[in-house]
Parts: sequence; structure tokens; C-alpha cells
Amino acid sequence: MRRRQFIALLSGAAAACPLAARAQPAIRRVAVLMATGDTDPEGRARLNAFLEAFQQRGWTHGSNVQIDIRWTGGDPEQVRDIVADVIVRNPDVILANSTPVVALLKRTATAIPVVFVLVNEPVVQGFIASVTRPGANITGFTMVDFSLVGKSIEMLKFMAPAVTRVGLMFNPNSYPYYDVYLQAFQSAPQRPVEVVRAAVTSPVEIDAAVAAIAAQPGGGIALPPDPFTVANRAAILAAALRHRLPQIVTFRQFVRDGALMSYGPDITDIFRRSADYVDRILKGAYPGNLPAQAPNKFELAINARTAKALGLTVPPALLVTADEVIE
Repeated sequence: MRRRQFIALLSGAAAACPLAARAQPAIRRVAVLMATGDTDPEGRARLNAFLEAFQQRGWTHGSNVQIDIRWTGGDPEQVRDIVADVIVRNPDVILANSTPVVALLKRTATAIPVVFVLVNEPVVQGFIASVTRPGANITGFTMVDFSLVGKSIEMLKFMAPAVTRVGLMFNPNSYPYYDVYLQAFQSAPQRPVEVVRAAVTSPVEIDAAVAAIAAQPGGGIALPPDPFTVANRAAILAAALRHRLPQIVTFRQFVRDGALMSYGPDITDIFRRSADYVDRILKGAYPGNLPAQAPNKFELAINARTAKALGLTVPPALLVTADEVIE
């Protein structure tokens, strides 16, 4: 009797084992591709905002999700190597920060869901079919549009009335569509300043590009989003201040690094919001059905010390509306 009971117990346990194994939740895999280097404090803050919001949705690294974080540092060659390695590992979702990364993923990762963060003009670049219906494996959160760049240049003119000619500085190898912005500015019947191309593709070109803008009176610099200018902001700002050129940038941290002023989306908030789409895709949502989202919070920051060094007086209207003023 005892022998029959023992055998029955073993048989029941053996039958239950496969069910128990199947009942264990699978560990999902998420790859995060950051545009900055791993020592960049702003990049770390953005990543932490995503991770905190992601954890609030029930995902814990090492428990029910494995998060693979990669830092590209704005280096095109490194971007290619990292993207290739991530695709081989076949994660369940990729959170992709920056246009060059998304462009590579669009060509090479057609079967992996991708959530982009801080990408400009995703429809124009062919990443998605439309904002409301992306249509394939890619969706995400945009960064700026033409109107925001135009507003930034108007604000620079308000801060520095003597500015009549602004150099739009960007890397054309990664962001060729900024030339479209330039054409729109140059064809506008009324514009507060002349906007000219200030292309830079390597750090050694920065000083010459800034000097060319400073060669004529009334010069200024606008820095739209670009991993190259983010990685080389210290050299750009040093050259601009050396030539006494007012600058407006998109990212608030540039102002803390010495830039005159910034106007742009709340980047940390965008990363925080991106956790929702990664969570929904892991739970079965199809990226092509998730509308691409635009920023909904914007920030103005001013460095009063830099303004003083440039001989500028900050208009009271800007002081009242600024989210941060560095004295």
C-alpha cells in the first residue's frame, strides 16, 4: 500500500513539474541605446527617469526583465557596432535614443519592436508611416519640429537684439534634414534674422565654423538637437564665448555648462513617458498601433553670468518666464 502511494506521489510530481515550469514568468529583455557617453550626467539623469518609471510599472531588473544598457557617445562607428550586437541578442523591445540609432534599426531590425526617444521628423525620415498610425515595428516620442527651431531663434533675437545672422550648427552626416529647416527659413518672407548653415562633422572643424559666423557683425549660434553637438558642447561653447557670440541651445544642461540660453522640451519627462510604451509592448501591444507622441512640457533656461560676460541685459519678460536662471 505504501509502495503504491509512493509511486502515485512520484507520478503526480512528475506530471506537475512541466506545468510548474510553464507557470514561471519568463524574463523579458529590453535593450536601451543612449546617445551620450556613460559618464554624461544628463544622460544618466535621462536613463534614471526611464528606469524609475519602468519599475513603477512592475518591471524589476534581474527579476522579470533583463535591461541591457548601451552608451553610443555620438560616435557613428560605435553606433554601428552597438546596434549590430544588440540585434544579434534579439531583445523583446529596444528603447532607442537618437536619430542615427533609429535609422540603423529601421534598416536592420524589422522584426524587433523599437520605441524611439528624442527623434526629429520621424515621418519625413521614413521611420514611421504617420504620427497617428506608425504602421510597423517602430513608434516613440519626438523631439522638435520646425516651429520650435524658429521660436528659439526669435528668443535669441529678443535676448540679443544686435544679432542679425545666426549659424545653425549641426552634423549633416547624421542630420541632413536640418538643411530643410534652413531652406524654410531662407524662403520665409519675414524673418527676424538671417539663418546660415554652420556644418561640423568633426571636433577639429568647430573653431573654424564658429569663427566664420563671427567674421561678420551681429553673429549668433543656434544648436538644435544633435549627438555630435552634445558630445562636443564644451568646445562649441568655449569657441562661441571666445568670439563673443550669443547662443541658444535645445538642451537645458548646456546652460549649466555656460551657454547663454536654452529653449526646448523637458527631456527627462520624455524619457519618463517612454516607459509606458515599453511596458505596453512587453504586455502585447503592437508598436504600429501606438501613436508617436510629441513633447508636452517645455523649458526656458538662462545663464545670467554668460549674459553679463557678453554685455547683455536679460529682458524682464524672459526672467519672469524662465524655468531656471543661473546667476
